Amino acid sequence: MRDPRFAEHLAVYVDVVRSGSFSAASRRRAVTPSAVVRQIDALEQDLGVPLLVRSTRALALTDAGRHLFERAQRLLNDLADTHAEVAAFDSAVSGMLRIACFPTFGKRYVIPVLASLEQQYPSLHVELDLTERLADPVAERLDLVVRMGELQDSTLIATKLAPHDRIVVVSPTYLEHYGVPESEDALRRHRLLDKLHGNDLLGWSDVLGAPAGEACKRVVFRSDDFEALNGAAIAGMGVAFLPSWVSGPAVQSGDLVRLPLSGEGWNERPSGIYLLRALQVPSAKVRAFTEALKDHIGTPPRWRTEIPSE
Repeated sequence: MRDPRFAEHLAVYVDVVRSGSFSAASRRRAVTPSAVVRQIDALEQDLGVPLLVRSTRALALTDAGRHLFERAQRLLNDLADTHAEVAAFDSAVSGMLRIACFPTFGKRYVIPVLASLEQQYPSLHVELDLTERLADPVAERLDLVVRMGELQDSTLIATKLAPHDRIVVVSPTYLEHYGVPESEDALRRHRLLDKLHGNDLLGWSDVLGAPAGEACKRVVFRSDDFEALNGAAIAGMGVAFLPSWVSGPAVQSGDLVRLPLSGEGWNERPSGIYLLRALQVPSAKVRAFTEALKDHIGTPPRWRTEIPSE
């Protein structure tokens, strides 16, 4: 390695490969495309081998370029982790905080916390990815990911925020029109609401004790959004099976009624809402957000409702 700017050129090279073009990488870095090209030229000259096959239509990796890209990603990730771990010794809450979580959870519980933190710490900046995919804090270079359900074994560090309960809810208007389902068997004759697709946490089969296909025969409305399903239940469109953090506030306000149905045996399995991170030593910004979110959710969680007697 003869060029003292090798690490900088390496980071530019990884951006070019990931984004697929010099122009896209230049936009990401807020520089001109010619500046990016010059850095790639310098990297190839330093290494003595071509890394990219350039054409007017696309970029292609040479064998050397592909090998460098694979190694470079790991090296740059290690450098970023080392920087974050050392910076964690500084008590300043500043810099970019990157978080991923479910859209409804983010809008209801994360954004109010971030608004408060940014008032306290003007040097803190946030990128919030509202997504239902299982975001990976390592591969995607995220500081924190909110994960729900049964926690799988992994090398990630988990902080439990609250239990993850699911509740059967229905509006008073619906009950007046269709009557109260007193049992799971009776519920099979009612109008059901369900998740359309994605990494959902619903599972009517857990309630009805029937295969998923049979359980869905009475589904009259599907949506890929928790907020839409909760709204449909409030509007009287049917019976919903939703996480308590989604429908608990509506039960508290009286817009929905919680149905116990055999004591909610599906909630007996260990399940929770977790903040996951990759680094052993959390940075000051991660610690500040984690504590603020835990305080905002509370113990018991702010959405908790009591199980009514059957």
